[in-house]
Amino acid sequence: MSDYTITQVYPSDACMIARVDELLEAEGIERDGNLDYTCAIVDEDYRVVATGSCFGNTLRCMAVSSAHQGEGLMNELVGHLIEKQYERGNMHLFVYTKVTAAKFFLDLGFYEIARVDGTLVFLENRHDGFASYLSALAKTRRDGRSAAVVMNANPFTRGHRHLIETAMASCDTLHVFVVSEDASLVPFSVRKRLVCEGCADLPGAVVHASGPYIISSATFPSYFLKDAATVNEGHARLDAAVFCRIAEALGITERFVGEEPTSQVTSIYNRVLCEELPRAGVACTVIPRLAQGDTPISASNVRRALQVGDLDALRALVPDTTYRYFTSEEAAPVIERIKAAGDVAHY
Repeated sequence: MSDYTITQVYPSDACMIARVDELLEAEGIERDGNLDYTCAIVDEDYRVVATGSCFGNTLRCMAVSSAHQGEGLMNELVGHLIEKQYERGNMHLFVYTKVTAAKFFLDLGFYEIARVDGTLVFLENRHDGFASYLSALAKTRRDGRSAAVVMNANPFTRGHRHLIETAMASCDTLHVFVVSEDASLVPFSVRKRLVCEGCADLPGAVVHASGPYIISSATFPSYFLKDAATVNEGHARLDAAVFCRIAEALGITERFVGEEPTSQVTSIYNRVLCEELPRAGVACTVIPRLAQGDTPISASNVRRALQVGDLDALRALVPDTTYRYFTSEEAAPVIERIKAAGDVAHY
């Protein structure tokens, strides 16, 4: 490393960003849309010979120029990113990488969580991280037939409640997983609270935080996958692989998903789950969306109502528990965030 320097790359530095993108492109990688720290290893002429990034507690977009491979630069790069993560207080780290690169991270002390053969491997830096998560879940296991739903609930709507009620008609216990990532306009703490309050009268419903193992499509890393279809398939197949382990820990025999007729992403996701889960003995059932007139009830429509202050529309779309929250003073910061967001129809 005597001839090289590691430097932070700032989003405002268009020249360095262009050099990073050029290296990534040469190595068959596209810069991920979700990054909050980027660095570059540069030579004495300030040419970028390696680069890597972070987002939350993940390492992303790592590449070394083909002309400089074999010089130990990837080790230096990953070591720097891990140190930066520790400085930021992120001790539990995750990596999504190509299958061909997995051994490198295993040799660095990462441990495999799950993989999609031929596409990607999901790893973490704790040898017992996923096992501890599964062990904690197993303590909530109940006798009888168990099923599950996974939801972002951004926020909790009458449609979410309908999905839960429909699923509960087929099981004794329904495990409801709320995506923990704070990548939504409604913070996770509020989303989970509204799900808990909205299900409080259903003793068979057990609400869980998804933790770091079930992630949203909004932040799924896409930098080493070639196109949008591959990204969507990869996310769904990885989610299925992780969920099968969760299902085993909880004795879950069926997962229910909501139909999303207008979303190609969700259509792909549901199709893959319906293909993959039965191979592990878990049925996958798609539930038609609850509609208001001819329009399916969606969280996007709830956010639109909040954005324009239409309380009548809001009341028609959400349970009383959600309505009470959003008409309270406590919700003011969240509503302001939604109003400032512009387009609120996204995930």
